[in-house]
Amino acid sequence: MQQYLQNEKGLVQNVFDEVYDRYDLMNDLMSLGIHRLWKKNLLNMMNPTSNSKLADVACGTGDIAKLFLNNFSKENSVTCVDPNKNMIKKGKQKLKNFKNIDWIIASAEKLPLKNNSYDYYTISFGIRNTKNLTKALKEAYRILKPGGRFFCLEFSKIQNQNLDFLYKKYSKLIPSLGKIILGKKEPYEYLIKSIESFVSQDELINLMIKNGFKKCEYRNLSGGIVSIHSGWKI
Repeated sequence: MQQYLQNEKGLVQNVFDEVYDRYDLMNDLMSLGIHRLWKKNLLNMMNPTSNSKLADVACGTGDIAKLFLNNFSKENSVTCVDPNKNMIKKGKQKLKNFKNIDWIIASAEKLPLKNNSYDYYTISFGIRNTKNLTKALKEAYRILKPGGRFFCLEFSKIQNQNLDFLYKKYSKLIPSLGKIILGKKEPYEYLIKSIESFVSQDELINLMIKNGFKKCEYRNLSGGIVSIHSGWKI
């Protein structure tokens, strides 16, 4: 399964080049808009101080950056990083009125950012798409300042059997929805496979600890459909 998913990632990257302009719409339809509440939960957990620097990796079209700058100190700044140039282009258009954002095309495994330079690191629905999870965690640790905090919002393992059953039934509809809205079902077939094969909440905690993070914890949202993991660089 893992090798299959690795091969699929190149395909999905190409498909997203074609459908990026409707990416936000598809996210809303897939989650009934709940993904926005999950992201707000992440920012509330972060509760950033003023004059803070955030690296938002796998930023998509900039939802986390918008929340970070809109709801907290206007003196804060964000570096948005995504490997897809069209996502970056769409994000720049969407957030053109925000001044404190830098946009960089790069992968989570190789960030062109300085050591010990960010107060916060976020990655939302992107870490399971990395080719090397360990390298991505090492890079996150490297760029954080001492005292900086890592946050990961990701699909997880549902704790309730009844909810898990219902969610799996719903998940089977998602590729068809992608076909109707975007004319492409491949990214969403991959999406379901990647969620099913991704590590559990506790396994991700263990990987974070192995890569240097301290005081690691997670919070399940919506019954464990997603979880927010956090850890500190101390």
